[in-house]
Amino acid sequence: MANPSGPAEQTHTPLLPVEVHCHGFAGVDFSEFSLLDLELLEEICAREGVLSIPTLYLHHHRLGEFERFMRRYDAMRRAGRIPHVVGVALEGPLLSSHGGTPADTVWAPTRSEWERLARLGEYGLCYMVLSPDAFSAASDFHGQTYARHPGFEWVVPMLLGHGVRPALGHFTRTDPRLSAHLVKDIVDIAWDAEWNGAGARVVTDHLFNDMPLNIRHAFRTTRAREARGATLASYDLPGWTLDAMDEIAGPVPAAIMREAAAGRIAACINFDGEHVDLAIASRAVSLMGLDNSMMMTDRCDSARLGGQDLTQGAENGLWYQDGGIVAAGSQPLAQQVRNAMDHDIKGAGLWDLAAGTAHRAFGLTPLDAGQVPDGMLAATHAQWASLAVADAA
Repeated sequence: MANPSGPAEQTHTPLLPVEVHCHGFAGVDFSEFSLLDLELLEEICAREGVLSIPTLYLHHHRLGEFERFMRRYDAMRRAGRIPHVVGVALEGPLLSSHGGTPADTVWAPTRSEWERLARLGEYGLCYMVLSPDAFSAASDFHGQTYARHPGFEWVVPMLLGHGVRPALGHFTRTDPRLSAHLVKDIVDIAWDAEWNGAGARVVTDHLFNDMPLNIRHAFRTTRAREARGATLASYDLPGWTLDAMDEIAGPVPAAIMREAAAGRIAACINFDGEHVDLAIASRAVSLMGLDNSMMMTDRCDSARLGGQDLTQGAENGLWYQDGGIVAAGSQPLAQQVRNAMDHDIKGAGLWDLAAGTAHRAFGLTPLDAGQVPDGMLAATHAQWASLAVADAA
């Protein structure tokens, strides 16, 4: 991937940080897309000094309604009314392990439904989270897909031909080596396919979450945090190498990290310190390369997501489904940037993690000064001044 122009070369406003994967701002559940006030979302993004890619869950019976929403989004985007809302994404529906995703938003599209979803790339759908092992024997879909449900050798080129990227995530835990092999298969298919978009052809859901692991990747309770120091010391994070990641973290994260380091995917990772321990996240992005890594918040600002009620406990800021399953995070991008800075990610590398990689991956361009509300430009400069490459230098 080519490097973006540095701040000194920019003639527009600075590259704004990007909330690549977020589920709800200001008490609004993005998955209730028919009620989503896009102009209010635009105001919130402008106030926070970020661009956003709202990420939705989709119930099968609401596909037609989602198509209408995407046309509404596209019309507003083309009219210049929502310049900070730079795309829309779906989490699912083809997830072999739904994890924190509402179960009734997980379904296998038929060939005609994939065609309908792919065409939404022309209206701003920029990626769909899907499971590389969705058609494996361990998948929740096993025995439920038939001839009318095409495989990835057809699905991936169909998506890419309309500018929709596959985002890899939500793996089963039964056969990690098979799942890792399927990651590479999809990346290979994507790089051999015709691409009708800009930037990265393949992105990911958040690294280390919803995938088989050999390590403890998060310490979310007081009891777990008491053992954190000894656990991390036993992992020897400074000694981690890409070649050894299969044995260290597991074949699936190893496959993703190596493909990211090779520049074949843009990988997302969470920096709230709750989805993934910050020391582990920091070491992972250093191995993949900060110019191949994107900060992902998974943020939700309310106790409802995808039509399900959520709860928070006293131990952390995560949102949980019934049964103690993590559904979303709660930290905004600015806090996650501060978390990364506390772990010695600064200057140009930090700017890549929060802004530059996402701008390259999604083919974004800086906003014109006239697209930033009056008084907001100075506030944006002040809010993100600590990230500017020129200042860091």
